[in-house]
Amino acid sequence: MKKILLTAAMAMVCAASQAASDGAPLWLRNTAISPDGNTIAFTFRGDIYTVPYTGGQATRLTTVDAYDSSPVWSPDGKQIAFSSNRNGSTDIFIVDANGGQPRRLTTHSGSETPLAFAGDKIIFTGNIMPSQKAINGYVFPQLYTVPVSGGRPELLLSLPAISLSVDNNGRILYTDKKGYEDKFRKHEQSSGTSDVWLVEGALSGKPVFRQLTHTPYHSVNPQWGGGNSFYYVSEADSTLNVYAASLDGTTPRQLTHFTKHPVRTLSVAQNGNMAFSQNGEIYTMTAGSEPVKLPVTIVADNGEQTEKPVAYTRTSRMALAPAGDEVALVVRGDIFTTPADYSTTRRITATPGQERTVSFSPDGRFMVYDSERDGRWQLYKAEIGKKDPSFTYAETITETPLNTGEGDAFQPVISPDGKKVAFLRNRTTLCVLDLQSGKTTVVMPGQYAYSYTDGDLSYSWHPDSEWILFNGYIGKGGWNNSDVAAISADGKEIVNLTESGYSDGNARWTPDGRGVLYESDRNGYRSHGSWGSQTDVFVMWLDPDAYEKFNRSKEDIALDETMEKMAKKEAKANDKKDSKGKGKKAKAEAKKEAKKAPLDFANRHDRRQLLTPNSSSLGDFWLNPKGDKLYYVTSFDDDGDLWVMDLKEQKPKMLKKGWGYGRLLPDSASKKLYTVANGAIKSYDLGSGDVKSIDFRAKSSLNAPAEREYMFDHMKSLVQNKFYDKNIHGIDWNGYTEEYGRFLPYINNRYDFAELLSEVLGELNASHTGGRAYGSSSPLTATAYLGAFFDPEYRGDGLRISEVIARGPLFNKKEIVPGTIITAIDGQPVKAGEDYFPLLAGKAGSKTRLSVTLPSGEQKTITVKPISQGANNALLRDRWVARNQAIVDSLSGGRIGYVSIQGMDSPSFREVYEQALGKYRNCDALIVDTRYNGGGWLHNDVALLLSGKKYVDYSPRGQYIGSDPFSQWTKPSVMLINECNYSDAHGTPYTYKTLGIGKLVGAPVPGTMTAVWWETQVDPSIIFGVPQVTSLDRNGKPLENQQLNPDILIYNQPADVLNGIDAQLAAAVKALLQK
Repeated sequence: MKKILLTAAMAMVCAASQAASDGAPLWLRNTAISPDGNTIAFTFRGDIYTVPYTGGQATRLTTVDAYDSSPVWSPDGKQIAFSSNRNGSTDIFIVDANGGQPRRLTTHSGSETPLAFAGDKIIFTGNIMPSQKAINGYVFPQLYTVPVSGGRPELLLSLPAISLSVDNNGRILYTDKKGYEDKFRKHEQSSGTSDVWLVEGALSGKPVFRQLTHTPYHSVNPQWGGGNSFYYVSEADSTLNVYAASLDGTTPRQLTHFTKHPVRTLSVAQNGNMAFSQNGEIYTMTAGSEPVKLPVTIVADNGEQTEKPVAYTRTSRMALAPAGDEVALVVRGDIFTTPADYSTTRRITATPGQERTVSFSPDGRFMVYDSERDGRWQLYKAEIGKKDPSFTYAETITETPLNTGEGDAFQPVISPDGKKVAFLRNRTTLCVLDLQSGKTTVVMPGQYAYSYTDGDLSYSWHPDSEWILFNGYIGKGGWNNSDVAAISADGKEIVNLTESGYSDGNARWTPDGRGVLYESDRNGYRSHGSWGSQTDVFVMWLDPDAYEKFNRSKEDIALDETMEKMAKKEAKANDKKDSKGKGKKAKAEAKKEAKKAPLDFANRHDRRQLLTPNSSSLGDFWLNPKGDKLYYVTSFDDDGDLWVMDLKEQKPKMLKKGWGYGRLLPDSASKKLYTVANGAIKSYDLGSGDVKSIDFRAKSSLNAPAEREYMFDHMKSLVQNKFYDKNIHGIDWNGYTEEYGRFLPYINNRYDFAELLSEVLGELNASHTGGRAYGSSSPLTATAYLGAFFDPEYRGDGLRISEVIARGPLFNKKEIVPGTIITAIDGQPVKAGEDYFPLLAGKAGSKTRLSVTLPSGEQKTITVKPISQGANNALLRDRWVARNQAIVDSLSGGRIGYVSIQGMDSPSFREVYEQALGKYRNCDALIVDTRYNGGGWLHNDVALLLSGKKYVDYSPRGQYIGSDPFSQWTKPSVMLINECNYSDAHGTPYTYKTLGIGKLVGAPVPGTMTAVWWETQVDPSIIFGVPQVTSLDRNGKPLENQQLNPDILIYNQPADVLNGIDAQLAAAVKALLQK
């Protein structure tokens, strides 16, 4: 037992931070050695530093409150280029190698990273605008150059590169990027790993490519040596180590032999000195010696406030005290309370970990919540003093841990009698804890449920505290169409109430406990492919009398109400004669016994009724105690609206537009409904219709180091409990997390922390994982697009259009044709060689004046609305599809159709269905392109569509009018694949091949058919992924890490990609024409 708000754990973190400041710094990353080999640039805590090659005290070059990374030396060693988000987006800056004021070189609102200098230019990677000819334009970033003096970036190669090195002759070594996998993944062996390439002539516009490595494992980070020799980092021995190689093809020679933790950011000077980062430290070496750990001393402020005062006014979770007078809310992992009528806010917990679910006792005197502490979720009880009016105004709040047995325990729900707590053990086992005896009873074994994301299973108590309603019951194998189950609180009975092939859930008891309200998609419109459906509210009565009562006519209701009034009048007269109150006690006992009447599960399906007037995008719902009004949230446009359905009049009515999606929580008097939607808490008065906001200001002290330590431990625990292979691929997970955890005291920002998560999660050798950090972005600075390609050969003032992209901002301006020059944007001239992106900043969707000179020489001004980069990329993809369709039509003489599945989702499926069975209905064959598809869930829908077998024709009076199956493709097809297929874009061609539908054409697909949970952390700018549901082939082998090979193997070479040649597409046409 303890008093709330003790923060000893935070002191431990502070002590760890102090210890870090006293020792040698760790998490030194992004090494870059100067051309003369005397100085090493690196990053630490979001800043750029330099240190002598021999070690010593480092010099800090950047100091602003931003994340600076990726330092690159100029050829003369006098300047360093780097990336920084100090202006919002990640741009390229340059600074004197001895320090000074950095100068910004790029202004696009995307993310640019410098890779190398090439003379007086910097080569960088960025997703700005692909070349007009490249066939992979809309997918990956491109390579650009920008002058050191500043100016307009120029496209170098419309190809992605992770790293590169340029020699004195302009030859470029680069690491390719084939797919979507996290760059910090380790130990992978597949077609998606990176290789090293040589390109000559790129700087002069005549690139010639040569692949230098052909390995199933990673070969990355190439650096020129002398002449034709080079160095690179390879995972040939399962750990990324340094190798020496030559362009003549001699066998690479291994130079380092680390057995754990990869070599990162290898850098080589002109004199052969090398530097790289390994296990958070810097090493130096030459080709003929062993690596030496560099002693580095950093004298600098940590740069982070460990106890930062903050205040929050938004929340995503709340609990309502039964009386409706107090609200508990969870904000950034801590519990606060506030009165329903005032803004006073009280902090209840203050832990580095997180609390997540709160449940009030019936009298509001105590609450039970879950909290993850020391790597384990457990339940805690907080209770106010006897004289305290509420939690918000309590003088004493006492916290007591509840003994729930082995394993994690979370998501508590207190029973209506306040004597028991239902909770989940290890996420799927439903348990009941008796608060008085401390005994825990398993009421539903975990085998009958599966939790994909924490909180996706829910349950509620019957008013008599003897039954629990459980949402997410799957029995055996029912994950995709879960049911609602009634479970006795003693664990002796489990009844699957709905037993449906549809998805049923979000159930709760009717106020009298004699029926069950639940949501089902059995009547709703559903997505043509993949997930998604509209739903309705149903009621299932577990008492024939309650069913009859609910379905009374108006006349019957009026008669019953009259009889009730007469009975009450008679009872009142009898009460006056009952001096000892025996009649009152008898009635109370009778009422109590009525609540505990056995539930009648027999014939329950015959007592099921539809309550909502139409299927819709349903949110939450609530039935009033009288049973004549159903309140629900739904939407027919944007945000959720609050509606009421008069069940007797059968009339729906909108009560509040824009109410928002969230749980509807009634107070005990059923006079108000509360919700939290879009971060705000509000109430709706059922009598007056008034809506009231419940304002709060949750004051807290943010200890970011302690929070990061918690998130790291949480990640460790989540992998242990959720990773799809319970043996975690046989790795020493505890050992790895301990080793990576030692870097935490040296990290002071979200970006380094996300990278740390990616490094440790990368040890899993699994897809769908890694850490991500998101900063804030502003539409005021986002670079807008005009929907056009500009001539890269034009050197004069303005932008000369070479192509107007279909359906873009300029498309309907018929006078705007290739050769038109845009000379000014909103009156600001576009000057030759100058960066014009600032002229388009924040203009997406806004009327913008363009001064143009037409090919005829005529000058005029037009007004357009530029679009966002996302919208522009969508147009580029449409252009790619249209181009491919035209090529297939030309090569096949109109005999073959072409469709592309953009994502494994319903909109993509509808597009494919429409074109395959419409536009290409009379074609002899079909090409189905899944390349560059990032996944979703569509494999079965695609297989059904493409596997049709014609069994009948329809022919009135000799006229052919159609066939069956009319909703399936019944002719030959092939499926295009490549290394960039990911997730269900691996599962879909696997299904296609396994079922023998047709041939696969293209490049092998990495094995990534796994479902992931990307969990947002207590710091909402951080997410990480845990792959948790794998797919097994017919032999019981996981598809994860099982490469899918095509029937017809062909790669698209870089030169062909740049020149608009799609060899894979041509091979697909050829394969079908041969049938």
